[in-house]
Amino acid sequence: MKNLKQIIREEYRKILQEQTQSGFIKTLRIRKVHGDFECGQNNLTSLKGAPSSVGGHFDCSDNNLTSLEGTPSSIGRNFYCVYNNLTSLKGAPSSVGGDFYCYNNDLTSLEGAPSSVGGHFDCHYSNLDSLFGAPTSVGGSFDCYNNNLDSLSDAPTSVGGNFDCSNNNLTSLEDAPSSVGMHFDCRSQKSGVKFTKEDVRKVSDVEGLILT
Repeated sequence: MKNLKQIIREEYRKILQEQTQSGFIKTLRIRKVHGDFECGQNNLTSLKGAPSSVGGHFDCSDNNLTSLEGTPSSIGRNFYCVYNNLTSLKGAPSSVGGDFYCYNNDLTSLEGAPSSVGGHFDCHYSNLDSLFGAPTSVGGSFDCYNNNLDSLSDAPTSVGGNFDCSNNNLTSLEDAPSSVGMHFDCRSQKSGVKFTKEDVRKVSDVEGLILT
């Protein structure tokens, strides 16, 4: 498997093919990548030495990461850190222009997540028992299904796409997003509680379907 230095070297070679030599040297010195950066499936345990900024997608999925320290502070498009051993999102990018995918980890909360995400935010199957630290605003869908949530406290206040909190331990929909641009799904709660469409309408303005 490659280490991060080898991956970075290969990524810079790709940049070199698309830029002039002077442009490459400038990019290397300030450690910015204007396109995509992929370092998934390499058994990485650290992101130390990663670029400080990535204009496209950043994908560090399917490694052995326990921390996001060293991650670029700014991602222009999508950020992927799925299928790792993360227990926290501390060190995650502070700015993500596209989607943020952190599902299939060992998170207990979303502390460290960006305060705002332009696209989707997906944290399903991550052992979450709290949404503390979740973005306050999500331009796309927010997926927190198949976790251990017993409360929607700290959920985003506004979700532009779908809001899916199905398959959790919820007994109340209090603190659900006040605005959902598409569908709201709260089916199959492990608590045994079956919500009604009226329960959803009391807490959220849903423009699409309500799935109970």
